[in-house]
Amino acid sequence: MSPAPERIRIFDTSLRDGEQSPGCSMDAAQKLRFALALAELGVDTLEAGFAASSDADADGIVRVARALRGTGTGVCSLARCRPGDIEASAKALEQAEAPRIHVFIATSPLHRQHKLGFSQAEVVDAAVRAVEHARRLVDDVEFSAEDAIRTEPEFLEEVFRAAAKAGARTLNVPDTVGYTTPAEIEALFRRLRAAIGDEAILSTHCHNDLGLAVANSLAAIAGGARQVECTINGIGERAGNAALEELVMALNVRADRFPFRTGIDTTRLVPTSRLLTRITGMAVQRNKAIVGANAFAHESGIHQHGMLKHRDTYEIMRPETVGWARSQMVLGRHSGRAAVNERLGFLGFSLDEAAAERLFARFKTLAEKKKEVFDADLEALVLGEDASAAGWQLTAFHLSTGAGQGEQPAAAIELRDPQGESHFGRGSGDGPVHALFAALTEARGMHVDVESYAVHSVSSGEDAQGQASLSTRHHGEELTASATSTDILEASALAWLALAQRIARRPGPAVAPTRDIAASEARA
Repeated sequence: MSPAPERIRIFDTSLRDGEQSPGCSMDAAQKLRFALALAELGVDTLEAGFAASSDADADGIVRVARALRGTGTGVCSLARCRPGDIEASAKALEQAEAPRIHVFIATSPLHRQHKLGFSQAEVVDAAVRAVEHARRLVDDVEFSAEDAIRTEPEFLEEVFRAAAKAGARTLNVPDTVGYTTPAEIEALFRRLRAAIGDEAILSTHCHNDLGLAVANSLAAIAGGARQVECTINGIGERAGNAALEELVMALNVRADRFPFRTGIDTTRLVPTSRLLTRITGMAVQRNKAIVGANAFAHESGIHQHGMLKHRDTYEIMRPETVGWARSQMVLGRHSGRAAVNERLGFLGFSLDEAAAERLFARFKTLAEKKKEVFDADLEALVLGEDASAAGWQLTAFHLSTGAGQGEQPAAAIELRDPQGESHFGRGSGDGPVHALFAALTEARGMHVDVESYAVHSVSSGEDAQGQASLSTRHHGEELTASATSTDILEASALAWLALAQRIARRPGPAVAPTRDIAASEARA
């Protein structure tokens, strides 16, 4: 009998490195929902945030740590090599079943000189003191050498040996700026594996600035890495991180070259990817590997002919393996609660009884408008449930395009606040959406400085729902929101309300500076 394949640990940082990237921020409830989805996916460790960075991040880690007890997924907080950071992480992780503190310090000459002003000896000393401090608070400590790829190999060996001796169980080698190549990183890991031995697990964390993050991660595994840090859909700083779904399926499909296993349930890859898209409003391109809409689509006549003869001619994996339904589940006005709830479960949604009841009512309303309700429509209804739970409700609206009358488009709107009081607004603008947002501004009593506005269909057919996505920048942070409806103007209004709610929850003044939003509508 051949030995069982060696395990590659999957460390997901979607909620930390991914969430801090522009357009991907999440509130506490969204973080919690996605953390539960990641646990169901089977990630080994989930980096839930950077506890010392803000009260919101610390609170998010606390909620995730509490919710993931009993799931088998560990929860981690990032920390600089500073006592305050380490103590904040330990406090946020108090309720975690398997807590990990992930300490890091920059090691490259560039960072040592221009960012830290540290000598090599000072970096080693800070790393050792941080690891020892963290080990007194939790049993599982990871150490990262920021910008490791551009660090002198001899010094990298020195700092890693010192961190391992101080008690770090995992040593992470980040390609912080996405600079390395596969041959280079494989050689580095072979060198580090020989220098460190079995004292600690070697980990890789590759950024995608040159489009090589997944290839570099696979090369690191070939060189001795046994943990990979990655994100769903590859979200992250700048061009993002190694995409979890691509990495896992490369290991799965090419087991002949990579005889390893992970704990990932690959059938959850597509639902998890789509959940992240719904939460952040950041869509993946159609030709994205594994989870893109075209990943298993065949249009060329030659390809279709081959597929009809034998699927292996043009498919190296089955769509069902990664969570695409072989045949789309279509629901209609005769479908009951059980069918809807079963499909929601498959798509990765878990709603409480009250939310499920509200969603079923919305499903029935939609089914009366559409002959067929697709998976994408159900996902959009959950998104709409989130928006409707924001507190402010869209009660009624009326739009006049002014076409043929020589008048500007005008809008009138009625909202209901969380206390049930009605608020009315009127506005005009260069287009109907511009007028609608002006009316919302008056009714809501705040202005949303819309930076981008886009509408697209979430399913097929002339009766498809439209999804409106908006973004704004609030105190330097990019916020996004989306909403759906068979009426794209209603979807636009709901997305505006959801974005206003996100701004209102942030500290500082809620009213953004006024600017002309007609340009955003024109871009859409």
